[in-house]
Amino acid sequence: METVTTPEPLTLYTADGVRIDAGHLRGDGGVCFILAHGFTCSWRQPALRRIAGALNAHGGVVALDFRGHGRSGGHTTVGDREVLDLGAAADAARRRGYEHVVVAGFSMGGAVAVRYAALHGGADAVVSVSAPARWYYRGTKPMRRAHWAVERRLGRLAVRLARGTRVAPKGWDPVPEAPHEVAGRIAPAPLLVVHGDADAFFPLEHAHQLYEAASDPKELWIEPAFGHAEVAATPALIERIAKWGTGAVSR
Repeated sequence: METVTTPEPLTLYTADGVRIDAGHLRGDGGVCFILAHGFTCSWRQPALRRIAGALNAHGGVVALDFRGHGRSGGHTTVGDREVLDLGAAADAARRRGYEHVVVAGFSMGGAVAVRYAALHGGADAVVSVSAPARWYYRGTKPMRRAHWAVERRLGRLAVRLARGTRVAPKGWDPVPEAPHEVAGRIAPAPLLVVHGDADAFFPLEHAHQLYEAASDPKELWIEPAFGHAEVAATPALIERIAKWGTGAVSR
């Protein structure tokens, strides 16, 4: 059942000086979930608030807006510098006394969760939901629209006006490591890859590529009739993810 609690507002600062808007739901026990949203989303949106409430039944939750999203500062780099945003959230959780940090990311947030755990080692367990395994994928109509929103000036203006998301105009230089290129470095922290067979953004090959690139301990859940990311996630799926996370850090 969803926990109805008013989050403690947090203002965090990343290692490169970006202000991050976040919220904290206090939980019992020593586990805190870091909730990482997808591109153009925000932790304050109803779907993310529902997920945060469900996770809160199993531990603390720190939910954040990535740079360039919602009330956070800066511009989104669509999966690159966002690892520093997760680092600031994980540090905030540990300052509040949590012994274990489980990073749970959706879509872009799932890619960032993998990269953060692999490159910075700040997670005790990682859940990547509906995430891309590699960059520049244009094989579906939604991803072609997403690339237009990131790469074209008019697209960046449109996504800022429609969703309040500010995209960095210069793109990547250099291109950051793709999730599948670094997934093998997450171990010994356990990794859970979750993907739906009805995902309109990324086909199942992304989940398989990410899972196969990772080292043990790892699990792969292919969810029948599950679409994409936060909006499609059912309460039952979030409950299973929460139980996996608490179990993974208690082994």
